[in-house]
Amino acid sequence: MFDRVLGVLGGMGPLASAQFMLRLTLLTPAERDQDHVPAVLWSDPRIPDRGRGKLSGGDDPLPWLLRGIAGLKQAGVGAIAIPCNTAHLWYPEMAAAAGLPVLHIVDAAAEDLRRQGIRPGKIGLMGTAATLAMRLYQDRLTSQGWECITPDDTQMAQKVMPAIGLVKANRVLEAFEPLSEVANDLAMRGASAVVLGCTEIPLGIQAGPAARLKAPVIDTIDALARASIEWARG
Repeated sequence: MFDRVLGVLGGMGPLASAQFMLRLTLLTPAERDQDHVPAVLWSDPRIPDRGRGKLSGGDDPLPWLLRGIAGLKQAGVGAIAIPCNTAHLWYPEMAAAAGLPVLHIVDAAAEDLRRQGIRPGKIGLMGTAATLAMRLYQDRLTSQGWECITPDDTQMAQKVMPAIGLVKANRVLEAFEPLSEVANDLAMRGASAVVLGCTEIPLGIQAGPAARLKAPVIDTIDALARASIEWARG
């Protein structure tokens, strides 16, 4: 039985948050209700777009993120998981405001790389334009021995970002083809695995047959759920 209460800062997007809660439940070894991780989900889809806020002068999402953290703290959580990669560009500010552990999604992805036996070397990385431009993953993973290769500008503009938009619009099935094409191109460029560094991307990838993929993928929703379960275990 878990005694620690997990806070989940979500709504970015709502489907990714719901998938995180589902995977948190399914990945927990449990035989009854009481064996699961107590959790409080703060799902606020009104949080301004993180990519536009960081790259193109859009509304600042930080006050909204801090509002969610304050609400979760008031609910009595002991740690916070954020199933949105781009939101981690404000990680230092959120961690300082939280005053309690905020699980970092990139660290969770690195642990999942190790869990899957992906040795240091060349890996693929997919994510939002902001996540890649601000090197959220590249710097943190490079320090651990992985070399990240990313989609080119055309792939980002014509396939990755539109596919992320399709998932946010609940058109998940349509996102598989463009996302799988980019993932397979990264594999053909030498990536031993592909990190799905946006929580919408795993939803699109999972909408099609896994047999179509040419390399293992790191699902950052699952990775963060696993890290959350480990935290709950103490």
